[in-house]
Amino acid sequence: MSLTAIREKFRKFLAQKSLRVTNQRLAIFDAAFAQKEHFTAEELLDSARAIDDSVSRATVYRTLPIMTESALLREVDIGTGEKYYYPNQSGGSTQVAQVVCVDCDKIFEISAPFMEWYGSTVSSKLGLTPVSQRLQVSAHCDSWRLTGKCPRRS
Repeated sequence: MSLTAIREKFRKFLAQKSLRVTNQRLAIFDAAFAQKEHFTAEELLDSARAIDDSVSRATVYRTLPIMTESALLREVDIGTGEKYYYPNQSGGSTQVAQVVCVDCDKIFEISAPFMEWYGSTVSSKLGLTPVSQRLQVSAHCDSWRLTGKCPRRS
């Protein structure tokens, strides 16, 4: 899905929720989709302010749940007390697993198409319908273990 189509999906989602399409929300959208790595709300605030300096912290924190609910962003909790986000370039729900390097806290996402089947199979055995699921693996960096240096650590 093109970025223009994803942006239009965001506009339509805001309209469905009776929320205004503002320059600040669009700057937050643009900043989020310009990210190449997982990011925090504070990192997004800095990026959005580079686009539009009127973007407020409150607007970022109010917009992130909207973008998550619309499946434009994935929210990732790695257990550090801070949530990370990642743009869903396909614009829809995608089954991914996260692998978190416990040495540098870098988050990797890999396609995990089996998750939909697994979640449905396990849930249906209990007479339930899955609403959400996630697979997250914590791992040590082999390079860190062998050399004491992690190539991803800044």
